[in-house]
Amino acid sequence: VGGGRKVSVGALIRRLPRSMRVPGMVLAIPTVLALATAGCEARSDRPRSRGSTITILSGSDERVFTPLRYPAQFLVFLPLVTYDESGEVEGRLARSWEHSADYREWTFHLRTDVTWHDGVSVTAHDIEFTLNLLGRPEVAGYPRIEPTVVDDSTVTIRYGQPTDALDWWTVYYPKHLLDELDPGEFWDWEFWLRPVGNGPYRYVRHVPKTMVELEASPSYYAGKPSIERVNLKFAESPRAELLSGSVDAAGVERADLRELAGEPRFRVYDHLFPDMGWVYGLYWNHREPLFQDPAVRRALTLAIDRRGLLQALNLPEDLRVFDVMFTGRQYWRDELPEPLPHDPELAEALLEEAGWRDLDGDGVREQEGREFRFTVTTSPSEQNDKASVYLQQQLRRVGAQMDVQLVEGRLVWERMKSGDFQAALARQNLGSAVARRQLFGEDSWLGYPNPRIPGLLDTLEVSIDPMKRDRIYGQLASIFQEDLPATFLYPFVATIVAHRRVRGLESPFRADPVMHMEELWLDDTN
Repeated sequence: VGGGRKVSVGALIRRLPRSMRVPGMVLAIPTVLALATAGCEARSDRPRSRGSTITILSGSDERVFTPLRYPAQFLVFLPLVTYDESGEVEGRLARSWEHSADYREWTFHLRTDVTWHDGVSVTAHDIEFTLNLLGRPEVAGYPRIEPTVVDDSTVTIRYGQPTDALDWWTVYYPKHLLDELDPGEFWDWEFWLRPVGNGPYRYVRHVPKTMVELEASPSYYAGKPSIERVNLKFAESPRAELLSGSVDAAGVERADLRELAGEPRFRVYDHLFPDMGWVYGLYWNHREPLFQDPAVRRALTLAIDRRGLLQALNLPEDLRVFDVMFTGRQYWRDELPEPLPHDPELAEALLEEAGWRDLDGDGVREQEGREFRFTVTTSPSEQNDKASVYLQQQLRRVGAQMDVQLVEGRLVWERMKSGDFQAALARQNLGSAVARRQLFGEDSWLGYPNPRIPGLLDTLEVSIDPMKRDRIYGQLASIFQEDLPATFLYPFVATIVAHRRVRGLESPFRADPVMHMEELWLDDTN
């Protein structure tokens, strides 16, 4: 359209008024053409850098395209849906979708213009094959998902429980290339080093211990991306790679941000997922006598200046502080209950009332000969290290001594599961029904005994109506505000530093260049 130029349909849709953009609706072609000829920006109109190549730091693991490896897989493979720059769902492989009355079965109508990079059409058989493959216990063990092919462009997916969360994280694989491979060797397939995908970029070469090179796919259904080549570089030390000019973008630790943010070459972007599921917190073991009294848990929460913690970790200033579980919708609409403030004087008073007093003047409270001393288990990282020191200082001011035990990340999870911990500084996915049950349900890893919680979690899992879910979360919030079974600290934030030549990035939903490469362009003109 427009003199032979290719225009991204996704870009055109995003220029529609929000009232015209309905998830799953197929946009009428005349409307698209009218918008295109009205002067919408085409990819070819954007300034290009010489060679139009971008280099992204990808860490040291060379199997960057294996399942559940975010975000590199989105360069080569497509999900059914994704989030746009406003945090709303839009189609990728799926052009439209609908659900059954009980929200257990979803029907997806696929685009018919998507091909694998070897030219074979993508069909519903590929969707069914991938989900069945990922459901195998030796692969990923996806729970209770039953895909059924209706025809080549239609697939139904039946879930074990109602769901209104469309799956944006699963990408799909070519049945015609993988059907005969041994699933028992899934994670070692050569395919993950030299993939054949259906996404905006296709595999070119793999240089061991150095990089993977991809090129823009001319057959991509939304039009060939503006950036011609993407190099995923295998290296550590994002700060050094960025400062040396070896890479154009990298995910960074917040500790490196002050120096990098001061460089005029760079721009900083904070990536938050719309569902806001991942939360860092102090998860108390309620079997431990220290933490069985809600007044003590309240005192420990009041003792921590959580807004100050955000500043100490150099996290975004506009992150919300909270004491409850919530939906992403509630977070983004600012509908969370008011959290406990930082009030060390009230914290000390509550500890005094609970019988914890500093009798010998050493700064640590005691009760019946026992010091208020406990160990928090966490995994080593610069952010966890800084958070641990900060929390130690805050709690020591009210007479609680927190020691720190560092273990490998997987062991934190295993110790929480077994109950072999006093407290854990960890990241948990509170957006997951499974994680909510593990932490706060009938067989709570935390030993949390509130009998009202399991029934509410059961009701939540079978409730899809947003208003009803908000009411359930409101009931849960009331309990959490009273019990404080955990002290939530801050949501997970991924921070990306990119050279200013990389254009099209936005915080918070289009901050990761690898997830949104097809919508970006390079500009060396300023």
